[in-house]
Amino acid sequence: MTTIDQQVLDRLKAVVGPRGFVADAADMAPYLTEPRDLYHGRTPLVLRPESTEQVAEILAICSATATKLVPQGGNTGLCGGSMPFEDGDEVMLSLGRMNAVRAVDPLNDTMTVEAGCILETVQQAADDADRLFPLRIGSQGSCQIGGNLSTNAGGTAVLHYGNARDLVLGLEVVLPDGRVWDGLRGLRKDNTGYDLKQLFIGAEGTLGIITAAVLKLFPKPRDVQTALVGIPDPAAAVRLLEIAKSESGDQVTAFEIMPRLGIELVVKHIPDSRDPLAEPHPWYLLIELGSGRATGALRATLEAILEAGMEQELVLDAVFAESHAQAELFWRLRDGLAEAQKPEGGSIKHDVSVPVSRVAEFIAAADQAVAELIPGVRSIAFGHIGDGNIHYNPLQPVDMGRQEFLDRWHAVNDVVHAIIDRLDGSISAEHGVGRLKRDEITKFKPAVEIDVMRAIKATLDPQGILNPGKVV
Repeated sequence: MTTIDQQVLDRLKAVVGPRGFVADAADMAPYLTEPRDLYHGRTPLVLRPESTEQVAEILAICSATATKLVPQGGNTGLCGGSMPFEDGDEVMLSLGRMNAVRAVDPLNDTMTVEAGCILETVQQAADDADRLFPLRIGSQGSCQIGGNLSTNAGGTAVLHYGNARDLVLGLEVVLPDGRVWDGLRGLRKDNTGYDLKQLFIGAEGTLGIITAAVLKLFPKPRDVQTALVGIPDPAAAVRLLEIAKSESGDQVTAFEIMPRLGIELVVKHIPDSRDPLAEPHPWYLLIELGSGRATGALRATLEAILEAGMEQELVLDAVFAESHAQAELFWRLRDGLAEAQKPEGGSIKHDVSVPVSRVAEFIAAADQAVAELIPGVRSIAFGHIGDGNIHYNPLQPVDMGRQEFLDRWHAVNDVVHAIIDRLDGSISAEHGVGRLKRDEITKFKPAVEIDVMRAIKATLDPQGILNPGKVV
């Protein structure tokens, strides 16, 4: 039973009108469960504003009445950052109706979009303007750009284009007291004080609600070359990356590592998937090069990279994508890795990063430590080796029950995160903190860093009403 006064709820409903809220329990259910099924929140009301002005009115009311509010985008987050707590004392705010592409400026290579825009819609709008918006993640058909920015999303193109925070020039943000900061400037140089937008990117809705953004656009690639490569081990992948960067002159747009077990599970569980290499290999790389010039030279560059790798015994076998459809087949192997683990039972997730030079060391140390903790565990390490971000997901042993394995979640986390700390890494590379890692980060971040984060939160949200209990 919520403690929020009914009069407050009625005032909030009046701001958005009859089409702008959800109050029926069945209709609210999709907003209250997240993809991993770790959290099940409760709320008396889901607000669905259609404008920045409505968001500002909502927050002004919440501020005046000390009403807690949880913002949510596409609800694809993996750390519980957009889930209300179970006591039902928080109102939810969904940005899905604010989904306009406000402006595209091809000459400035920018696009202004509202927070509720689906990422694929943003990508298509850029494509329609003969430009590229390079953020690529598995949930791009349902995630929203506001959530991508609030969590500083990563994805498969970070190696070349950077994280979400590198793809933004300006923001529009509603502060916890209802004031609106209009920072929608498409400038690449603005040296007039603190870079406020970076406070809100990655803050997971704890400091303000992003309602619109000016995004960077890039020239559309005219030539894309993709290869699936068999390699002996992660150390070979790191050495091959060095060759690829040197040979291509910064044209490596993706460099993804996958273990043999991962490939087997995708072929087993994901329809229309197959291993295009003739023989099985211990590890695989998905390599993509991109160029804005359609000269045909990029294929030769990729061939030179792989030939150099073969000479140094870093490459065991390789196959090139001869068409867009074949490239999509290769990407299906990579993109299916998360989904293919589900039918195999329990999986203990880690989204971690280390310096690229220490990725192989991390995987070896983590595999040994987890195997000692849980004999028979099936470890799957995959992901963005080009930027040091590995998704390390031990799977339950075939002879162990799912719940028995998942009961070891914190023990496995402790072992893996201790290795990450020793290697000067991060326990959250791209998935954020949310509820899942809120207390965990205090073990690994310097005390002064946590103090500064809490001071910023207290300054911007002194009542603690905006997404409380998340991040800090």
